[in-house]
Amino acid sequence: MERNVKSMSKKEFVYTHLRARILDGTFGSGQRIVIDQVAKELRVSIIPVREAIRQLESEGLITYKPYSGAVVTSIDEKEYIDTLNVLSVLEGYATALSAQLLTDEDIEKLIQLNNDMEKAVGEYEFELFGELNRSFHASIIQKCGNPVLVEKIEETQDRMDRVRKSIFSMVPKRAYQSIQEHSELIQCLKERAPMEQVESIIRKHRKNTIDAFLHRKGDSSQQIL
Repeated sequence: MERNVKSMSKKEFVYTHLRARILDGTFGSGQRIVIDQVAKELRVSIIPVREAIRQLESEGLITYKPYSGAVVTSIDEKEYIDTLNVLSVLEGYATALSAQLLTDEDIEKLIQLNNDMEKAVGEYEFELFGELNRSFHASIIQKCGNPVLVEKIEETQDRMDRVRKSIFSMVPKRAYQSIQEHSELIQCLKERAPMEQVESIIRKHRKNTIDAFLHRKGDSSQQIL
């Protein structure tokens, strides 16, 4: 549960605000973070803003550049693909661990989330689609019984979120494919398929996202999710 804003220090408040804006794409790659402007917007002094920026720099989300100051760190294509490959391994393993632990109620929740995703993409609500997509996978991995693994997956997903958000303007071919792949996964979970099969489905799911990303320039109908 998120802490109440009133219980946060000013530095924590600024940090939470800036980090959310970076990860949701409001502050794009290479964009300058103007300390005075942030302080004025959030009605705080420049000191907590500087402290928050230093923390974000330590996490790799912000970089200091000569003559520019603090800017949102750019993430190149190779890093995005490498991150997806790492996620495919971590998430594949976590999903396989969770497969035998999910209840019928858990699976019904996945079906509902997937249906909500189909509705969202049909209405071109891509931001909502992305949120539902992450909730879908989180609902599974949270059941794996390994909190360290869950934490690493969440950290890896955070690294991708800003890049993924920046390409949400693409049209939804990949989104529909993703929904279909989720349906295939749900069916395997219903049937209590072997762990190896479940893990293979997730790895293929992420590989398909990589392929869509690599071919996005030649296919304007690709939506990366």
